[in-house]
Amino acid sequence: MLEVVKLQDSVGRVLAHDITEIRPGHFKGAAFKRGHTIRQTDICHLQRLGKHHVYVLHIEDGYMHEDEAAVALVNAFCGPGTTWENGPHEGKIKVVAAIDGLLQVSVEALTEVNMLGEVMCASRHTNSLVKRGEVVAATRAIPLVIKRELIEQAVASSRAAGGLFRVRQLRTARAGIVITGTEVFTKLIEDRFEPIFRRKLAALGSETVGVSFAPDTSEAISGEIRRFIAEGVDLILTSGGMSVDPDDATRHGIIRAGGADFIYGSAVLPGAMFMIAYIDSVTVLGVPACALYHETTIFDLLLPRVLAGERLSRRDLAALGHGGLCLQCAECRYPVCPFGKCG
Repeated sequence: MLEVVKLQDSVGRVLAHDITEIRPGHFKGAAFKRGHTIRQTDICHLQRLGKHHVYVLHIEDGYMHEDEAAVALVNAFCGPGTTWENGPHEGKIKVVAAIDGLLQVSVEALTEVNMLGEVMCASRHTNSLVKRGEVVAATRAIPLVIKRELIEQAVASSRAAGGLFRVRQLRTARAGIVITGTEVFTKLIEDRFEPIFRRKLAALGSETVGVSFAPDTSEAISGEIRRFIAEGVDLILTSGGMSVDPDDATRHGIIRAGGADFIYGSAVLPGAMFMIAYIDSVTVLGVPACALYHETTIFDLLLPRVLAGERLSRRDLAALGHGGLCLQCAECRYPVCPFGKCG
């Protein structure tokens, strides 16, 4: 679709390539970039660069310029909580977070778009915490001129998924903490879970409304859980008592308190004995003892998702196996590491 035209006939036409300018000691680069629409005021500049003819685009029916294509793509890719800015430029455009929250990517739909060829989109990992204004993805049309049909396919795939990207705002939870274990309840040993839970809840903007201690009996544990629910909490964290030892009663206490959709066990290390259940609208998380010995565990992977409003399933926990092995580095760098990343 290239056409050679005389410079005086080029006004209003679209350049098919960059035109380089060199001013020794001052500048070397593109005076005019591909995709630039030539204006009358550009003619003298082009003449000074020694141009008498230019290559321009003649876009046939059924095709789109890369910048037009990029805008069509990004409008379809942006779901709730995302937007785009500063584009397009040479067919490229960025998706940014419109709010603070949890980035979620429609991974399968993103793969389908990238399977089309001649268009691409790259993103940050799904379930990454992001701040307003941060870049979460970027897309571009690869050739300068692209088939409209292909762009329409990419747009349809994205819209069928409700957009490729969304950022979900984290709610401010009112959390109750139930520390289990007869040895802690009787003060034989000092509890170390409470400051960990408080710190990690506060880091995500949530509030600890109370802490209670319960011995290793299902009756006592369920009683503390029910008391917190009666006080209006919407999140309960329980500590320890998640193994298979006979006196580990936390799981039984949660079930006794009315826990439904009970899931025990995850494909993450550290955190294999994690547990999650729901009592009406209240989420109950059972955090195993590994949280005392490791800075980052499954708790750090799933708490943001819970606060973003996800109701997690067995499949969600199983899918964490890919990327769910913590390398236990001497100095924890999470989230700038592979832990919890899939794809």
